[in-house]
Amino acid sequence: MLSFFALSINICSSSTSHKTLNEYKIKILRYTTLFAKVYTKKVTNHMILMKRTTLAILINASLFSAVAGTSFASLAKQQEETDNKSKQLEVIQITARKRVENAQEVPIAVTALQGDALNAYNSAGMDIRFMNAKIPSLSIESSFGRAFPRFYIRGLGNSDFDLNASQPVSLVIDDVVQENAILKGFPVFDVARVEVLRGPQGTLFGRNTPAGLVKFDTVKPSQEFEGYASVSYGSRGAIDMEGAVGGALSDNISTRVSLLWQDKDPYIDNRAPGLEAKDQLGGYTEQAARIQFLYEGNDFTGLLNYHTRDLDGTPIVFRANAIKAGSNDLVDGYEHDVMFQDGAARASIEGQSQGASLKLEWEFESYTVTSISAWESAEILAHGDVDGGYGASFLPDFMGPGFIPFSSETADGIPDQDQLTQELRLLSNFDDALNYQVGVFYFDEKLTIENFSYDSLSSPAGQLNGYAIQHQDTTAWAVFGAVDYTLTDALKVTAGLRYSDDEKDFSADREISPFGAPPLRIQRSVSDNHVSWDLSATYKVNGNVNWYSRVANSFRAPSLQGRIVFGDEVTVADTETVTSFETGIKSDVLNGQGRVNVSIFYYTMDDQQLTAVGGNDNSNRLLNADKTIGYGFEVDSEWVLTDELNATFNISYNNTELDDSSLAVAVCAQCTVTNPTTLVDGQTFALLDGNSLPHAPEWISNATLRYSKALGEGNFFAYGDISYRSEINLFLYESIEFEGKALLESGLRAGYLWAQGDKEYEVSAFVRNLFDEQQAIGAVDFNNNTALVNEERYVGAEFKVRFF
Repeated sequence: MLSFFALSINICSSSTSHKTLNEYKIKILRYTTLFAKVYTKKVTNHMILMKRTTLAILINASLFSAVAGTSFASLAKQQEETDNKSKQLEVIQITARKRVENAQEVPIAVTALQGDALNAYNSAGMDIRFMNAKIPSLSIESSFGRAFPRFYIRGLGNSDFDLNASQPVSLVIDDVVQENAILKGFPVFDVARVEVLRGPQGTLFGRNTPAGLVKFDTVKPSQEFEGYASVSYGSRGAIDMEGAVGGALSDNISTRVSLLWQDKDPYIDNRAPGLEAKDQLGGYTEQAARIQFLYEGNDFTGLLNYHTRDLDGTPIVFRANAIKAGSNDLVDGYEHDVMFQDGAARASIEGQSQGASLKLEWEFESYTVTSISAWESAEILAHGDVDGGYGASFLPDFMGPGFIPFSSETADGIPDQDQLTQELRLLSNFDDALNYQVGVFYFDEKLTIENFSYDSLSSPAGQLNGYAIQHQDTTAWAVFGAVDYTLTDALKVTAGLRYSDDEKDFSADREISPFGAPPLRIQRSVSDNHVSWDLSATYKVNGNVNWYSRVANSFRAPSLQGRIVFGDEVTVADTETVTSFETGIKSDVLNGQGRVNVSIFYYTMDDQQLTAVGGNDNSNRLLNADKTIGYGFEVDSEWVLTDELNATFNISYNNTELDDSSLAVAVCAQCTVTNPTTLVDGQTFALLDGNSLPHAPEWISNATLRYSKALGEGNFFAYGDISYRSEINLFLYESIEFEGKALLESGLRAGYLWAQGDKEYEVSAFVRNLFDEQQAIGAVDFNNNTALVNEERYVGAEFKVRFF
C-alpha cells in the first residue's frame, strides 16, 4: 500500500512527464480502482470484523483527495468524527410502550438485554433462569427446574409452586402474554432482544403486571437470506445445538425457521441403601422450534408465528436435610452429584407446549392499526421425591439422610391447557404535539390440573394413594388508551387508562385421599374489575440528559388455590392493587461513550396476594396482607472504555416490608424460627408483621467487561460477568436455616471470530458459575430441612457459523 501511495505521488509530481494532468488523474483513478477492488476482496474474505487502521484510512484519503480535489485535512476531520462516533454506544430501540422508541426517552425504568451479553449469559444450554440477577431488581427461581420459572421484580413475586399460581410479573413473547407459569419456561433461542420493564404496567399490558413485565422479541423474517448454526459441548455430557435460517420466498413473503435441541446425561448417583443407582437424575432432553412467515405489502404486514416445545427429563433434585441444623450452610461433605432418595426411580418431568399467533398491521397516513390473535397450549407432568430422602421415622433402620418424619412423593400435571387472546389497537402517527393509542383486549383460558400422591414405602413401591383434579375457566377483557402530549420542546407528558374485567370459575374434586378421607368436591367463582392508570412526564434537561417521573396503578385479579389431596379447603386471595411512584435520570455522558440511568421508587400494595407454602403439610394456602411497602433505587450503566474494551455495571436496592399485625403462617417442622410466634389450635404460627417478602433480595448487582482485539485475520474476544444477590428469606417467616445466603456467580466466555467468503465463524470456550458457588436457593419446610441447590460449575466449548 505504501509503495502504491509513493508511486501515485511520484506520478503527480514528476516535472519530466509529458502527459497532461488529466491523464495523470485517469491513471491514478485506474490504480485506485484496482487497489480498491483488491483491498475490498481481501477485506471481504479475511478482515470483515477488523477495523481499518488509521494509516490505511489516511492513505486512501490521500488517494481520493488527489483525484477528486478534496482537501486532506477535510477528509481527516471527517474520519475523526467517524472514529468518535464509532466509539459511542448504540441507540437502543425498544417497544416497551407498543411503539418503537429510544429507551433513553421512555418514562419507564427499562433495561434491554441483547447482543454479546445475551449470548454470553445464555451459554451452556441455560433455561430462562439465566437472567437471574443480571438486570436491576430482577430475580428468577424455580422448584420445577427448567419448566416452571417464577419471576420477581422489585421484590414482588409469587413463590407458590402450584400449577395454578398467578404471578405479578407478566411474560410477553412476540407480543403475546404467557399467562401460565409452564408457558413462561419456553426455551430462549434466536432472540433479538429482551426488555425488562420495572414497576406497574397495567395500562398497556393489563392484568397481572403490578410488579413489572419481561418482554422477549425473537428475530423476525426478512428478505435477506441469512442464518446461523451453533453446537456446544459441556460438563456432564451436555450438548446444545441451535440454528436458524431465513430469507425471501417471493418479493412480498419471507420466512424464518429456528430450531433448538439440548441434551444432558443423567449424572446424579442415588446412594439410598438398597436402591443404589448410578446416573439416575439430572438429565434432560429439550427440543423446540419456531417458524414464521412475514408478508410485507405497501401499507400492510402480516406475521404468522408457530412454535412448539418438548421437554423430557428429570426434575430439580430435592435433597433431604441438606441444610445444617442451626445454620444456613450446606451439610459437611455435600456432593452435588450424589443424592439419597427412595422415589428417584420414578422421578421425571415431561412437558409439551405449542402455540400460534397472527399479527396483522395496516399503515395509514396518520394511523397504524394492529391486530394480534394468539393461541397457546401446554401439557406437563412432574413427578418427584419431595421429602428428598429415603424411609421414614417409623422405620428406624431405614431412614435418611437425617431425620425423615414421613415420606412424601407427589406429582402435579396439566393434562390440558388452552389460552386464547385477541388484541386490537389503533396507534396515531401525527407529526404534531399530540399522539395516542387505544385498544381492546380479550383473554380466555381453560385449565385442568391433576395432583397425585404416592406411597414410596409400599410394596411394590410408589403405589398411588392420593388423587385430585382441578378445573378453572378464566375470562377477562379490557379497554385501554394512552395519550402523549408534547407541551414544549423539552417537556412531554403521558397519561394512560385501562378498564379490566376478570372472572374465574373453579372446581376441585378429590377422589382418593392418602389419609382415608372421603371424596370431596368444592366449587368457587370469583370476579372483579379494576381501573388501572398511569401518569408520567419526561423533561429534556439537555441533549444528553432526560429526567422522568411516573406514578402508576395496577392490579392482580383474585386467585384460587385448591390442592385438596392433603386438605379440605379451597382458599381465595382477593384482588391486590399497587400504586407506585418513581423518578429517574437517563443520561448519555462522555460524548456518547457512557450511559447512566438512575431510578428511585416507592410503592404501596394493598391486599397483596401471598402463599403460605408448606408449613404443616404439602399444600398451599392463599392469604392477603393488609399492606406491603417497598422502596429502593436502581443504577444501570454502560461504558465504552477504549476501542477494545466495553463495560456495564448495574446495582439495585429493594426494601420490602409486610405491614399487617395479624398476619401469621404455620412454620417449619425442624428449623429455628426467629419471628415471634403464637399458638393457633395447638400449632405454632409465626407473626409476619415487618418481614421482608420471600425471594426478595435487598441488593442485586451485575458487572460485565468485554475485550475485543484484532488478531491475524479475525478478532479475539473475551467476555466476563459477575452477578450478586444478597440474602433472601425462602419463606414468608424468618428462620436461621431458611435464610438463603448471598449468592455470587461469575462467568467467562472467550473465543476467536473470523470471516471467510459470505460466512462468519466463531469458536469459543466458556464457564458459568466460575468459582463453583453452591448453596440452598429453595427449600421444603413441612417435613425436614430439604434444600434445592443452584447449578454447579459448567465448562464448555462452542462452534458457531453465521451465513449471509
